[in-house]
Amino acid sequence: MDARDLADALPDGVVVADGEGRVRLISALAARMLDVAPDDAVGRPLADVLALQATDGRSWTELNRPYGVLPTVTGVPEQSWLLPDGTEVLVTARLHRSSLRDPVEKVAITLRSGRGRARLDRERSDLVATVAHELRSPLTGVKGFVQALLNRWDKLNDEQKKLMLTTVSSDSDRLSRLIAELLDVARIDTGRLQLYPRPSDATTLVSRVVDSVRSATARTISLHAPEDHLEVWADPDKFTQVVTNLVENAVRHGDGDVNVTLETTTSELPGEVPCVRLTVDDEGEGIAVELRKRVFTKFWKSGARGGSGLGLYIVGGLTKAHGGSVTIDDAPGGGARIVVSWPAEDWRPE
Repeated sequence: MDARDLADALPDGVVVADGEGRVRLISALAARMLDVAPDDAVGRPLADVLALQATDGRSWTELNRPYGVLPTVTGVPEQSWLLPDGTEVLVTARLHRSSLRDPVEKVAITLRSGRGRARLDRERSDLVATVAHELRSPLTGVKGFVQALLNRWDKLNDEQKKLMLTTVSSDSDRLSRLIAELLDVARIDTGRLQLYPRPSDATTLVSRVVDSVRSATARTISLHAPEDHLEVWADPDKFTQVVTNLVENAVRHGDGDVNVTLETTTSELPGEVPCVRLTVDDEGEGIAVELRKRVFTKFWKSGARGGSGLGLYIVGGLTKAHGGSVTIDDAPGGGARIVVSWPAEDWRPE
């Protein structure tokens, strides 16, 4: 296999020019992008073959001057350029010299379709739109009630003022939770999640969560736990966050009663590690088998019952950071069952 065949096998387009600035190799993909015939391009000046333009009309060779840069420059970072047909392409280059005292002997350029970056830009736009929507709703409530209090303070009685301030406090808490969720997502994505694990009483922590969520809903939430307290190795705040997300998710997206079960097990984790199994069942429609892997991705939503779409992503990230696991199954009542197996000893990944 010669150099041309190797270049054609690469996923990106390749153009190689010699020290005189003439093309010595061009792959079939690069030739199609640049709208030239491969055989006709070889031997021509690089500036003629590499017909790329910036938005201001300058060419790639004019802007980057690959043969006139400082001796310490070894390449050109990825840049966005326009092909002759107007589509975006991402271009990088490597400059080859025998030594810092010698001129550039070879310029190797790669061209990659810009569709991937366009898709990433769309995903970022969707992220911004989702976050803006989730922030706007409680913020609108806060602004509206504060404005009403300022404009009509003397006309409102104490009960009305208390109701408005209570609503403002609730919306402020919602904003704080959303911001905390976004920060946790960023930390999970970048591997900068800080944990302070220690032996913790799972029974007490779960009971507090159930009591808190139960007080804010008319739905029945039952807790089934042994009389003896069960111990897990966990950052108590993160463990509480996981349990809260699961129980609130069952209330928000499920129907009927919510059943929370806490028990010991060794069957869910490799190596027969002692762990505590937390099971949250609802009586809703459940989660289809083909969707269960997508549930733990960012901003996944099902139905029209709101939420940021971050809860289960955070559940998965925090649980795995402690060495645990999360699975989804069918609940006996026909709804969704989410099972978290949490180590009773330090089993965090290295």
